[in-house]
Amino acid sequence: MAITQERKNELINEFKIHENDTGSAVVQIAILTEEINNLNNHFKVHNKDHHSRRGLFKMVGTRKRLLKYLRETDVQRYRDLIAKLGLRR
Repeated sequence: MAITQERKNELINEFKIHENDTGSAVVQIAILTEEINNLNNHFKVHNKDHHSRRGLFKMVGTRKRLLKYLRETDVQRYRDLIAKLGLRR
């Protein structure tokens, strides 16, 4: 269910803003999106797993707040990120 450390490092390297960036809003949104997508696939098989569904809702809320912050601070980076991640279809 959780993403592996290797995949997490790949996401960090792909979305980092500067060399030592591991916790910027862009990186956090990318990691949360990957985890949300994995949980959605999990629920296709385990549709009665309500405890994990609560965790999914918390992740979606956190991502929503981070996206709002990014939209308010840097609109161009926000637009690039949602295009790259395929959000807001």
